[in-house]
Amino acid sequence: MNEKKITIGLAGNPNTGKTSIFNALSGARQKTGNYPGVTVEKKETTKVYKDYTFHIYDIPGTYSLSAYSIDEMIARDFIIDEKPDVIIDVLDSTNFSRNLYLLLEFKELNVPMIAVLNMNDQAKSIGINIDEKKLSELISMPVVKTVGSKGENVNAIFDYAIEIFESGNKDYKTEETKINYGLMIEDEILKIVNILSENKDLKYSIRWLAIKLLEKDIIANKKINDLDNRDILLSEVDKSIKTLENHHKIDSEIIMSEQRYAYINGISKEVTKQSSHNKETITEKIDKVIINRVLGLPIFLFILWAVFQITFTLGAYPQGWLEMFFGAVSDLARLALPSGSLLESLIVDGVIGGLGAVLSFVPLIIILFLCISFLEDIGYMSRAAFIVDKFLHTFGLHGQSFFPMMLGFGCSIPAIMAARTLKSRKDQIITIFAIPFMSCGAKLPVYILLTGAFFPDNPGNVVMVIYFIGVIISLLTAKVFSKVLKKKDTPFVMELPLYRTPTLKSLFWNVWSKTFSYLKRAGTVLLLAAILVWAITTFPTISDKKSEMVISEATELYLLENENASEEELEEHVNMAVDNAALSGSIAGTIGKVFEPVVAPLGFDWKIGISVITGFAAKEVVVSTLGVLYNVGASDEDEYESLQEILRKDPNFNALVGFVLMLVTLFMTPCVGAIAVVKSELGWKWFMLFIGYTVSIAWIVGTIVYQVGSLIEPSLRVF
Repeated sequence: MNEKKITIGLAGNPNTGKTSIFNALSGARQKTGNYPGVTVEKKETTKVYKDYTFHIYDIPGTYSLSAYSIDEMIARDFIIDEKPDVIIDVLDSTNFSRNLYLLLEFKELNVPMIAVLNMNDQAKSIGINIDEKKLSELISMPVVKTVGSKGENVNAIFDYAIEIFESGNKDYKTEETKINYGLMIEDEILKIVNILSENKDLKYSIRWLAIKLLEKDIIANKKINDLDNRDILLSEVDKSIKTLENHHKIDSEIIMSEQRYAYINGISKEVTKQSSHNKETITEKIDKVIINRVLGLPIFLFILWAVFQITFTLGAYPQGWLEMFFGAVSDLARLALPSGSLLESLIVDGVIGGLGAVLSFVPLIIILFLCISFLEDIGYMSRAAFIVDKFLHTFGLHGQSFFPMMLGFGCSIPAIMAARTLKSRKDQIITIFAIPFMSCGAKLPVYILLTGAFFPDNPGNVVMVIYFIGVIISLLTAKVFSKVLKKKDTPFVMELPLYRTPTLKSLFWNVWSKTFSYLKRAGTVLLLAAILVWAITTFPTISDKKSEMVISEATELYLLENENASEEELEEHVNMAVDNAALSGSIAGTIGKVFEPVVAPLGFDWKIGISVITGFAAKEVVVSTLGVLYNVGASDEDEYESLQEILRKDPNFNALVGFVLMLVTLFMTPCVGAIAVVKSELGWKWFMLFIGYTVSIAWIVGTIVYQVGSLIEPSLRVF
């Protein structure tokens, strides 16, 4: 028996609930990767329904299929090259007319389609009713009303897909109800279609290609380069464009889009009914306060402050439990492993000491991700973009840069990828250079560690200060580069979706995917980093002769300074001296001493310098490195102490040094993955400038803060 397969491409505008439809269709069982040749994420899943295996691909959300951004080109190329059996276009029922533009562009590709009117419950709540049967007749495709967040009526999508597949789409021939652009435009389209028809091997809809050529579409022009009659075709296209522009006195692309909007207006009037009452909606009532010119920004700042307070207040308890857990695991490992052996050192000091330091912060990261996901799901993040849009323009940033920059608070990699949606190359460069200073989730464990150690009374406030310093440097960076690149300001239209009640399922999957990504890094990159750091801090091991010399010198010196010292105090001091000598003679010690003159102006000793260097792999490695460095040589009798307690006791560490280390972590070049994406997006020249710029900012700002701080409070100076 042959397996019956149906390939589906799931498309739609941003904020239409496409993700909720994808999750409802797939049961949230999905795998991710990248589209070939680009860094844009591709989500896909499979679903078995009525003896059919559905392969569902989530196409990037986009407002049109013009060749302006990578998302638009991916959506278009997926349909043309992959040839899915059915395209599902998800429309927001509360913004039906606006969403029709993309649907009509898909329609012109002459592919089998299903229109999904999502968020039907919200449309009803504000008095909007869409006649789906009438709409289906007008656009010649099945129309399904759904509530994606609740999974309502999603099986009807599968049923229609099977019907279309089995009938060969004979009941929904899009050519019979194509958009009529008017006599003059249709005449020019026909001229181009006739020339294109001479080419038998075209894999695109001929009418679609003719329309795109009239719109001066760059990618469409590239697709005709190999045609035998290319010169004749281009000559005819030029004539048609001149004819239309001379008659209408506007650009041909605008002419075509205006005709589509006229068609959309007609459809909307035919199928949409709205209650005549003028009752103010809940969204309108809330927005009067939330995006108020006076109150909007203070509310935004208060919400950010509240997020940090909730994160640290609630997260402190499970963080303490995890620290106790790893302490117990460490004690058990010491009992089970040969005392004083390399294996004991590797497991206890390397793996448990390094990973335990990082994993103890997972509860705080979960709470932070939960807060951010909640704000995204209810629709507040779009309001935040609206609030800061004008402010961003002052610094030379495009309003649309807000979204990649906000993504930067989660991870720099997708944030840098998201900059590709910006239409101007200069906007892309400026945004990418601004993104690293937005504190990503990987930097949070460093902040949590150091604020807990040196600012235990108000960690949330200190972390918020660090976040704001990052935002300020990010904006100043944008201002500088906008001046250098001589970028002109461009307008940006912001979409404000209705406020929505987030579902537990959606929140769970958002938080789980981000947390799982963090845990995956802990089990791979961070584990390898912890083992590597252990190795370079352990080898070469200190010789017996050297150890005896250190013991002798340390004992003599300590007894001279402390005549009444107890045996326990003397033993502790001698053990610490041996540990420090072993570290100093290790590979890490050698490397650290080479770089120590470079990091000394920042108040760092060689140990902190090593942690900064290893942080190039991933920012969490800073914590695991400190965890290994400051737990080396712990004996069986040692009572377990958290890394924060150990750092507080180190004479080379204090509040000022901790604050500077947070700043350096904030400004320093992001992880290896992020800089690889920068290279692929901007090329070698900008890549090298990017590394040099971020390292320079980290060193300059860190040095200034430490030196000025030491002058203000000399007792805080380390060197």
